[in-house]
Amino acid sequence: MTSLPATSPTATRYVARASERALPVRLRPVRLGAHLTDTGADFAVLAPHATAVDLCLIDRSASGITERRYSLHRDASFTTWVGHVSGVRAGQEYGYRVHGPWNPDTGMRFNPAQFLLDPYARAITGTPRLGPELYGHKVNDALDPVPLPPQRDDTDSLEAMCRGVVTAPTETHIRHPYTPWSHTVIYETHVRGLTQQLAALPEELRGTYAGLAHPIVTNYLRSLGVTAVELLPIHAKMSEPFLTERDLTNYWGYSTLSYFAPEPSLATATARAAGPLAVLQEVRDMVARLHDAGLEVILDVVYNHTCEGGVNGPTVSLRGFGQTTYYMQVPNQPGQFYDTTGTGNSLDFRRTPVLQLTLDSLRYWVSEIGVDGFRFDLAATLARRGDHFDTNHPLYLAMATDPILSNVKLINEPWDLGPNGWQTGNFLPPTADWNDRYRDSIRQFWVADQRAVAGGGLGGDLRDVATRLAGSADLFGHGRSPSGRGPLASVNFITAHDGFSLYDLVSYDSKHNEANGENGRDGTDNNRSWNHGVEGEGSDTAPLPENVLRARTRTMRNLIGTLVFSAGVPMLYGGDEFADTKFGNNNAYCQDNHVSWLDWDHEEWQRELQATVAYLFRLRSEHRVLRPSMFYTESPSGRDHIPDLQWFADTGEPMPEHRWFDPSNRLLQMLRSGSERDADALVVINGSNHHVPIRFPQGRGNPFALAWDSSWPTPRSSERIYQPGACTRVEPLTMQLYFANPER
Repeated sequence: MTSLPATSPTATRYVARASERALPVRLRPVRLGAHLTDTGADFAVLAPHATAVDLCLIDRSASGITERRYSLHRDASFTTWVGHVSGVRAGQEYGYRVHGPWNPDTGMRFNPAQFLLDPYARAITGTPRLGPELYGHKVNDALDPVPLPPQRDDTDSLEAMCRGVVTAPTETHIRHPYTPWSHTVIYETHVRGLTQQLAALPEELRGTYAGLAHPIVTNYLRSLGVTAVELLPIHAKMSEPFLTERDLTNYWGYSTLSYFAPEPSLATATARAAGPLAVLQEVRDMVARLHDAGLEVILDVVYNHTCEGGVNGPTVSLRGFGQTTYYMQVPNQPGQFYDTTGTGNSLDFRRTPVLQLTLDSLRYWVSEIGVDGFRFDLAATLARRGDHFDTNHPLYLAMATDPILSNVKLINEPWDLGPNGWQTGNFLPPTADWNDRYRDSIRQFWVADQRAVAGGGLGGDLRDVATRLAGSADLFGHGRSPSGRGPLASVNFITAHDGFSLYDLVSYDSKHNEANGENGRDGTDNNRSWNHGVEGEGSDTAPLPENVLRARTRTMRNLIGTLVFSAGVPMLYGGDEFADTKFGNNNAYCQDNHVSWLDWDHEEWQRELQATVAYLFRLRSEHRVLRPSMFYTESPSGRDHIPDLQWFADTGEPMPEHRWFDPSNRLLQMLRSGSERDADALVVINGSNHHVPIRFPQGRGNPFALAWDSSWPTPRSSERIYQPGACTRVEPLTMQLYFANPER
C-alpha cells in the first residue's frame, strides 16, 4: 500500500494560523471556482454549513512548498464563500480548508486539517497519495476508523494532496461536427488502451491524449466508418483504497476526483513535465484534432458518485465542504450514506448544489473544451428522488432546455443498483439510452441459443430478435402507435468495456477474473457466451482447432452484421473489429496492462474481420434504408405502395402468427422499404444449424442482389441476383443482406 503510517515523521499537525482577509468580491452572480481578473483572481466555493473557509495559495520553491491562507467572506446567500486576492495569475496552485462542527452522527465532518480540492478546479497537480493523512478521522494501518465513533484527526493532509490550479480564460473557436444521430457510429475506447501498444505511433505519444488524436489513429477510425469516439472517463480520478493496497489502479476511471479537471496521467510526459496547464491544453488539442478529422468526442462521465467512498472514506473534496450538501443520506440518519451505485456513496440529485455542479461541469466541457456529448454512468441515480426514479427529473428537464446541452449527444446508462434501478427507455428526450435489452437479445439468439442448439436442444423464438432489429419500439415507442423517442434513442451494442469483448464472448463459457484479486466475486455471470467447444485460446501443446476458429469468426460476423442492420445507433467496442481479447476477464476495470490494451499485431483472419466491419458500416452509410429515424408502421407511407417493413417466412409469404412462437423456427426474412429514395433491403437470418431453403418475397417486384453473406470470411462482390419467388438455400448459422433496386 502506497501510504504513510500514522506515525510517519513526515506527517505534520494542522496549525491554525492567522489568515489574511481576502478582498470582497463584487461580481454578481458569483461564479464558483477560480477566475482571473485584471488585478488577480476571484475565488468562490460552496459550503453552506461551514463556520469559516480559508483559501490556501500554494507556492513552490527549492526548499519545498509554502502556504498562504486568506479568510473568505460569506456572501449574501449564506451558502457561498468568496474572496478576491490581488496578484494571482494563471498557474497558481490553491485549495481550501473548511471550519465547522465535527459530529459524524449528523453528517458534520468539518476538519480544517484537510487540504481540500476545489470542486470547480479546472486543472490539478496530480493524484492524492493514499495514507492516513487523507482521512479526516483517526484510522489504523488498514485505514479503518479507530476508535468508534470516528474522532477528528488533526494530521495535516497538504503534503499528500493534489492542488487545484488557476487557469486563464481561453479564446475558443470550437467547430462541433454535429453529426446527425442517424449517421452516428460510436466507437467506445480508452485513451491509453487504444494506442499503448500501437507501434506505428511515436513512442512518446502512445497511450496519451495526443496519441489518440494522431492522424494514424483518426484515419484508422474513419476507415472503419466511425463518426464518434466515446472515451472512458477522463475526469481526474483517485483509485479506491482497496485497489491501491493491491498495487492496482482504477484503469477505467470510474472513481472521479474532479468534474472539471482532466486526468493528468493520460497526457504525454512532455505535457506533465510542463505542468497542469499544458495537460489541459493537450486535452483541448485532442478534441480539436478529432474534430478536424470529422469525429465527435463523447465523454463517459461519472456524476453518480465520487472517489470519497463511504462515510468513513477519505476527505479530499466534496465531503470536506459538507457531505450532507452533496451526498444522499439514509432517511432520518444523516450520518449514513444511501448507496445506489455500489461504491459507498451516491450524489443526491434532489439538491441544488449537485444539480449546479453537474450542469456547470457539462457546459464547461462543451463550451470550453469542445466535447460533443456525454454518456452518463449509472444514470438512474441522476434522476432519483431517493427510492423513486423521476422521468421528469429537474436535471433532465434542465439539459433538455439548456441552449448548450440540448444540442449535444446525451446518452444514459439507464440503470443503477438502487430500488427500481432498471429504466431503459424511460428517460426524457433528447437523450438516448444504452439498450441492454438489445445486447442480451442478440447475444441470446446468436450465442447462447446456438450453444443450446449444438447440444441438441432448442433456442428461443424469433419475437425478441425481430423487435431489436426493428428498433426496440417496446422500450422507446411509448404507445400502441409507436412514436415516443424513436429508434435513434436506442444505442445498440453487443459488447462494451464492462463485460466480455466480442472475441471473448464466443471463446469463453465463464469469466476468468483471477487477476483482479477478488476471488471471482466481481464481474457478471450473465454473459450469454459460448466457447464453441474449446475454452479460451488453446495452447502450444493443444492449439485451437481450425473448425472452432471458423465457427467463432462466423458468429462474430453474425453479431456485427445484426448490429449494423438494426434500427438504432450502433456502438462498437474498440478492438472488437479485429477480435481483440481480454483473456476472459469480463471486469478488467483494474487492469492497466496488456489485458486491457489493444493488441495491434494481427493475424490474417483478424484483418479479414476488420475489413468486414468497415464494409458493413460503409453499406450503412450509403443506404438510408439501413438507418431509419422513425419507427416502422408495417404499412405503406407517403407515395410508397409497399409497407415500410414486412416479415416473411422461409416460404416467401408473410410470417404466420403461430411461427413467431415456435422455437424450432429459426428463419426470418425482414424486408425494409427504401421508398423512392433508396433500394429496398432484405435481411435474411438463419439461426438454425442446418441449411434452410427459402423463397424470396414479392416485395415491389424488383430482383434481389446479394450484398453480403456472413459465411464469407471477407467481403466480396457477388453476381447472385434473384427474382421474387425464386429459391435458394441459406447456410446454417448465417445471415444475408440483399438490395432490390428502387422504382424509377
